[in-house]
Formats: sequence, C-alpha cells, structure tokens
Amino acid sequence: QVQLVESGAGLVQAGGPLRLSCARSGSIFTINDMGWYRQAPGNERELVATITRVASTNDADSVKGRFTISTDNAMNTVYLQMASLRPEDTAVYYCKAVTYSGGTWKTYWGQGTQVTVSS
Repeated sequence: QVQLVESGAGLVQAGGPLRLSCARSGSIFTINDMGWYRQAPGNERELVATITRVASTNDADSVKGRFTISTDNAMNTVYLQMASLRPEDTAVYYCKAVTYSGGTWKTYWGQGTQVTVSS
C-alpha cells in the first residue's frame, strides 16, 4: 500500500517559480515510477512529468524547459520544480505512484494541490 501527500500549493504571478512536493509512505520495493499530473476546470487530467526508479524522466511538451521533476534516492519524496509559470498552468496538481508486485500493477493518487498563476 502506498500513501501520497502533496504540498506546495500556492498563488503565484506569471513568470514566477513554485515547487511542489509529494511525500510517499509505504514500501519502496514495488515502486515502478512516480509522477505529476494536473487537471484544470473543464479539462481532463493530463500528464505533467514522470520519473522512474532509475531516474528516467518524461515531461509534457507544454512544460519542457520550465518544469523539472526529481526525487530523492529512496523515492520518499518527489518534487516538481516549476519556473516561468503561465496562467495556463493553473490547475490542481496530483501526485501519482505506480507499483508492481507479484504480477500486479497498481496506481495510487494523492489528494491534489491547487496551483494558481495570475497574469
């Protein structure tokens, strides 16, 4: 079982930075990858960035060069460093973890944290 708790919500002016954190509890040995997704009002949830156990990352085109995902060695905490924020980055940001154990894949989500970018 994995629990995820996001933090770092905030209101920031366009062009500013913000860092989100996702604290994970539960067994590390089954974590395959973790990531950040976001959902703006009226939109579907979309990928922002992911990172695997071997630190391979994948970023959405819309955030390339502006957002950076990282984690500590034990994947206890996953960070999303956001820079050059735009009003269109306004959304609820969710942390996600994918585990694999005993032939079974499972997905866990955090409760979400609000990011609002003012123009």
